[in-house]
Amino acid sequence: QLQLVESGGGLVQPGGSLRLSCAASGFTLDYYAIGWFRQAPGKEREGVSCISSSGDVTHYADSVEGRFTISRDNAKNTVYLQMNSLKPEDTAVYYCAAELSGPRWWSLIATEYDSWGQGAQVAVSS
Repeated sequence: QLQLVESGGGLVQPGGSLRLSCAASGFTLDYYAIGWFRQAPGKEREGVSCISSSGDVTHYADSVEGRFTISRDNAKNTVYLQMNSLKPEDTAVYYCAAELSGPRWWSLIATEYDSWGQGAQVAVSS
C-alpha cells in the first residue's frame, strides 16, 4: 500500500527555517514526481514546489522562490523541502503528493497527483 508520511513541521519565528520530509513506504519513489502543497485556513490548496522523478527538474511557486528548496534522496526514499526565511503567510498545513511519471514530468496542480500524505502543520509566528 502506497503511503506518504510528512514530518518536520512545527512552530518557528519569522525568518526561521524548517525542513519538511516526505517519506514513502510500500513503494519506491524512484519513478514518482513529488509535489509539495499547502493549505491555510479558509484558503484553497496551493502548489508550493515539485521535483521530477529524475530530480533534474524542479519548480517553485513565486511566493517561495529563492526561500524554499526541494530535493530528493531516492536511497532513503524521501523528499525534502527546506524552508528558509519563513514568513507568517507561510503558515499552513503542508502536504506531499506523488505521481507515477516520466523522468522530467512536473506539476504544481494538486488534481494531477494520486497519492497524498496526511499533512504537517507549519506555523510561523512571533
